[in-house]
Amino acid sequence: MGYYCIPTRETFPSPIFQQKCPSLNCDDLLSNAAEKKSIEEVLAGAELAPAQCLWTTEASRSVQLRMDELCPEQPITVHQMFTNSVQKYGKLTALASKRGNKWEKVTFSEYYHLSRMAAKGFLKLGLEQFHSVAILGFNSAEWFIAAVGTVFAGGIMAGIYTTNSPDACLYVAKDSRANVIVVENQKQLDKILQLPHLKAIVQYSGSLKEKLPNFYSWEEFMGLGLEVSDQELDEVISSQKANQCCVLIYTSGTTGSPKGVMLSHDNITWTAHHASRAGDMQPAEIRQESLVSYLPLSHIAAQIYDLWTGIQWGEQVSFAQPDALKGSLVDTLREVTPTAHMGVPRVWEKIMEKIKEGISRCGYMKRKLVTWAMSVSLEANQRLTKYKSFLFTLADSLVLQKLRAELGISNCVKFFSGAAPIGNETLQFFLGLNIRLYEAYGMSESSGPHFMSGPKVYRFSSCGKVVPGCRYKLVNVDADGIGEVCFWGRNVFMGFLNLEDKTKEALDEDGWLRSGDLGKVDEDGFLYITGRIKELIITAGGENVAPLSIEDAVKQELPIISNAMLIGDKRKFLSMLLTLKCTINPETTEPTDILSLEAVEFCQRLGSQSTKVSGIIGGKDKIVYQSIEEGIARVNSKATSNAQRIQKWTILGKDFSIVGGELGPTMKLRRPVVLQIYHGEIESFYRE
Repeated sequence: MGYYCIPTRETFPSPIFQQKCPSLNCDDLLSNAAEKKSIEEVLAGAELAPAQCLWTTEASRSVQLRMDELCPEQPITVHQMFTNSVQKYGKLTALASKRGNKWEKVTFSEYYHLSRMAAKGFLKLGLEQFHSVAILGFNSAEWFIAAVGTVFAGGIMAGIYTTNSPDACLYVAKDSRANVIVVENQKQLDKILQLPHLKAIVQYSGSLKEKLPNFYSWEEFMGLGLEVSDQELDEVISSQKANQCCVLIYTSGTTGSPKGVMLSHDNITWTAHHASRAGDMQPAEIRQESLVSYLPLSHIAAQIYDLWTGIQWGEQVSFAQPDALKGSLVDTLREVTPTAHMGVPRVWEKIMEKIKEGISRCGYMKRKLVTWAMSVSLEANQRLTKYKSFLFTLADSLVLQKLRAELGISNCVKFFSGAAPIGNETLQFFLGLNIRLYEAYGMSESSGPHFMSGPKVYRFSSCGKVVPGCRYKLVNVDADGIGEVCFWGRNVFMGFLNLEDKTKEALDEDGWLRSGDLGKVDEDGFLYITGRIKELIITAGGENVAPLSIEDAVKQELPIISNAMLIGDKRKFLSMLLTLKCTINPETTEPTDILSLEAVEFCQRLGSQSTKVSGIIGGKDKIVYQSIEEGIARVNSKATSNAQRIQKWTILGKDFSIVGGELGPTMKLRRPVVLQIYHGEIESFYRE
């Protein structure tokens, strides 16, 4: 299925896969030659809707912007951002999709006009201002075009996770007052029923199973736009203001119903500009960045990184296949060879495990060579010096470059991790490949990153420094300098849709956003997250225990462990749930009973012959149990107090997964869900 292309007065050039503009100096490009204006002058010249407050819970209301001397830039809408980009990058490739064996490419000019056609289609279907278009499907050019078209048409774009249950899909569609739902295929369509505000359903992939009223294929939908005039659409676009809502990001709803995070045009456009530059993403005038889109676009991290930043800086976005996380991602990376790549911690962990398995299959000499090269690289990267030794240069050129090429990241110079904390073991492993993982830290309510690491701002295990133009503060700071991280900036959200109490909980009386995370900042301004307030364990004896560092230490000590979750809130002592590393069913993505190669080798080093999870659990494999007991004892020996020692533990019969519910859509541990599922196992720890 191709795109529905439209005739325009322009003649579109044939796009090529990699294109570059003439080289310019980045500092000259991004500096403002005009005389600086005061905040009052900028606000006077900005087209903003009247607003009396920094927050709202109504989609149709506007908010005041957090503009000050740190972030005085003129507020703009998504449409203004896109037209600015089309003027600069119109002939460059914007989107690339693989259909069969061929890559189909869309330039920025074509992308803009297709988005206008989608906007006209939504208007024809009756999309009302500040009602939503809910998009349910895997990343694709159609997803992007529908998202931008929704905003152009004055609607609010709301992504829905493809892993959501039918009830969760219906909740989002109903809560956001969806007039139209765009679905990928029949599987996602089956989750959708008639809703109070629903006027149409559009399916963008696969053939229609049956023709229903107000049910359109993608081609039919795009054709509807021919019946709406440019003037009608332009009037809608010109009425939009930068301080109005255009995007809804729904939280995963781990502890209740999902919350709709309302983001304004200014939230999106300001963050796409400043957060990406903090990560050293380059404008296409300097070098066209190339990236692969595969993480859920309903999550703020992927949406800002893939969709909005792509428009802002003229990046080329290539779409992975729907089975990317089942194994095909590396094939796409090899074809595209991106310049930047983002993953959530669990993705980086899975890549690490695959590489380890590959190394273990090598012959003795090759395995020794790779191990040597990685140790040299790790040592060199930990020294943080510009000047690398001859040994490092030799190791990188002889071994590590080939490893990176095998992964499809030989051209990649920026590697990002976000959406959840990442363990030191993973960070160190990739330093051994001469890959620095740059952490981004923020939340949906901050439109994504509020702190960023990058090539120029890096410190091991840190989330980097605050994005220029943003502010932060730590509140309720303890003797160790640890406090709750709070945010201020143009990226702070408008409020939760229809949830006034939750909005007031999230924002303090002065409008600062409470992150709910605990952290400390060093003398150079680097942030280190130490835990989450809601996850903080307070034992029956009143001692506070942050679980992340203990869990990470257990996984580092015991390479057979996939997940470790600390238990002990309001309990007399700490206990832990453990899962073993196992293979994944490529069809269902469910964990199997078969141990991973790394886990099998761990067992073999101990003298155990176990190859299955079921052969170990319940104390069946005393050798493995003894090794785990010893590993936990080593972790306990480093504890600062007896209250921080793990007293009991158990191995669960199955690894955590998205399918099982223990992991969220971005593979983040859902602690409340785990507590419910394994209530019996947990209670058994504390029976007298």
